Amino acid sequence: MSRIGRMPISVPKGVSIDLADDTVRVKGPKGELSRSVPRQINVITEDGTLRVERSSDEPTHRSLHGLTRSLIANMVTGVTDGFSRRLEVNGVGYRAAVSAGSLVLQVGYSHPVLVPAPQGISFAVQGNAITVSGADKELVGEVAAQVRRVRPPEPYKGKGIKYAEEVIRRKAGKAGAKKK
Repeated sequence: MSRIGRMPISVPKGVSIDLADDTVRVKGPKGELSRSVPRQINVITEDGTLRVERSSDEPTHRSLHGLTRSLIANMVTGVTDGFSRRLEVNGVGYRAAVSAGSLVLQVGYSHPVLVPAPQGISFAVQGNAITVSGADKELVGEVAAQVRRVRPPEPYKGKGIKYAEEVIRRKAGKAGAKKK
């Protein structure tokens, strides 16, 4: 059995879980998330915990077992604590601001770039740091990747938008012409 799939998911107080029609709905203080579960996977509720079981030992069922458990655990964590990704804006004149729920980026183009916030996602800007936060881990990661895609960091001076924990491998510039 899958080591990850075997682990039970503890459900904290204030979180309600509804299992109906191959769909898992998780509702908590930070919002509500739902996800469809493959028919080969069974989700069982017991004494404030969830257990994920598979119907057979086929390779596809085994691969779905741990994945489904991780996705449901992320849903429970998301509605209780939420997820966030931090990005940094580096460059002379590069700025970020939040305006009416959207992120406004000035990153060297002739115009400001507007990144609208999808439902359930919020932006926060403090200095040169952008924080993307929300309950859905997948959506937070996707929106953070879209923001980074506006101006990826370049390897010579490090200008651009990068993840806070990302390390940019720097390249040496031109050496210049040698005299003879």
